Amino acid sequence: MSLEFLNAFKFMKKDSFIHNLDPRAKLIFALIYSISALLFTEIIPLILIFLSLIPLILAGKLIIQWLKSIQGLSYLILMIIILNTFFLSLSFAISMIIRICIMVSAFSIFFLTSDPNDLALSLISMKFPYEFAFSLSLAFRFIPTIATEAQNIIDAQQSRGYEMLRSGLINQIKNLFPLLIPLIICSIKRAFNVAEALESRAFGSKKERTYYYTIKYSFKDWIFTLYLLSFLIISIIVRINFAIMPDWLSWELIV
Repeated sequence: MSLEFLNAFKFMKKDSFIHNLDPRAKLIFALIYSISALLFTEIIPLILIFLSLIPLILAGKLIIQWLKSIQGLSYLILMIIILNTFFLSLSFAISMIIRICIMVSAFSIFFLTSDPNDLALSLISMKFPYEFAFSLSLAFRFIPTIATEAQNIIDAQQSRGYEMLRSGLINQIKNLFPLLIPLIICSIKRAFNVAEALESRAFGSKKERTYYYTIKYSFKDWIFTLYLLSFLIISIIVRINFAIMPDWLSWELIV
């Protein structure tokens, strides 16, 4: 058992077009691609949406991390194929898999390219309460920390002779119990430590705050946002008119 795929959502500082975008633009990107994926249940439109993500992944130099995020969905994909094929159809199962891959890929790009500090500043600039922005940024920051701690617990259990790498779905479920209990305890201890650290620094004593630096929505952010809005509008138009499009656009007639 390995939780290395969670590192696919860990911020990686790089110099790329996607990394240099404003976090608000990237948040809009993740939301719009998720909404566009939810609009369709047909395979062809979902494939086209998925393919439109590839240039952004290449532009952000995120191929390896993106593949890890998709690899982490292997059990979920298997479950979707079995359940949907049995109760509905194989074409519907494939479309649901593509939909989930789009949503996970979009948010993986967002997390991989957005600094938690910049995310908090962007939320504050959008008039969100500072406490909410700080909490979200803190949770964002602790995702890779929890993943690393979980991997350490797995290694510790294996060093004590517990077989954490046994294959099979039932064995994988059983292996969760010696992992989750220490992980929950460690997370609670960390939460208390963070709370004490914030209290010792008089967190929330003043409503007005100053910041080391500010972020601004640049021209390229507006261009990217315009592209995203156009993408959403086209997706809605296609969804509305999809029924009158040629039959070859839907694989439901083939699968």
